[in-house]
Amino acid sequence: MRTRATTITLAAALLALTAACSSSSDHKPDSPATATATSAQPSTTPAPADAAALEQAVRTYTAVYFADKPKTAYGMLSARCKKKITPDAMAALTARAVGDYGKQDVKRFKVDQMSGDLARVSYGVGLPKFDQQAQPWAREGGDWKYDAC
Repeated sequence: MRTRATTITLAAALLALTAACSSSSDHKPDSPATATATSAQPSTTPAPADAAALEQAVRTYTAVYFADKPKTAYGMLSARCKKKITPDAMAALTARAVGDYGKQDVKRFKVDQMSGDLARVSYGVGLPKFDQQAQPWAREGGDWKYDAC
């Protein structure tokens, strides 16, 4: 009986953890390939310099995405995302974004989790369609990279 209760409790905890890690974005997977189930518990209070660098990267990526600067936006993708998104595909995405929505910038920003070189952020540009919740970013070579591909 005790084993069954423990199994049920562990299953419920795993289900809650899985739900907490899901993204509200319907067009992008939400977890970076580098994250593992054995990763350390994410920090809820990142170092100010880490958080500032991450916020600047998110703001820059968003600005160039909505300014139709595909080469710069593509350069801000993680290595994993560059395997999935071609430069031509990025050019099509940025052209459509700026054509349909014009210039946009980050209106709100929050670091949800940060652990080492992985982070999740929530931010918005004032258009609900582009609100991001727990979007993954990865630090590569000292720079934060978009990792929500």
